Amino acid sequence: MPNSLSHRRLFSRSLAASALVALGAGLSGCAGISDTISPAFADPAKYDLYDCKQLETERKSLAARTAELQGLMTKAETGVAGPVVAEVAYRNDYIALRGQSKLADEAWQKNRCQEPKPEARPAPVPPSITPAPVAKGRTKASRAAN
Repeated sequence: MPNSLSHRRLFSRSLAASALVALGAGLSGCAGISDTISPAFADPAKYDLYDCKQLETERKSLAARTAELQGLMTKAETGVAGPVVAEVAYRNDYIALRGQSKLADEAWQKNRCQEPKPEARPAPVPPSITPAPVAKGRTKASRAAN
């Protein structure tokens, strides 16, 4: 009897391990398709009526949010079940943002928008250090010593 019990445990452990490997392979396959399906998560007409200033603001906010999600996904992947958590918690938002970014970039090009030129700022003036004036005569410390 004890021998058959150990075989059952070994079988259940190997079955669980193979299920985890299959789950990981399935999730990694989903990560590869995100580039092809990302526009499906965004409204293709959303940026049609935007002018260049609105598109500039939108592109900056989308880039910031995408970078934030990428950082969260990278941080989540450091944990024990990190890749699964990153996929479940953040991947859909990340794919949607990538689709929106792609559509915003297409509208940017269609409108022939130009990147804003950096403003010419005057060079910062370094602070000048002036020595403290030297008091003539006796100081309180020298008077106290006498």
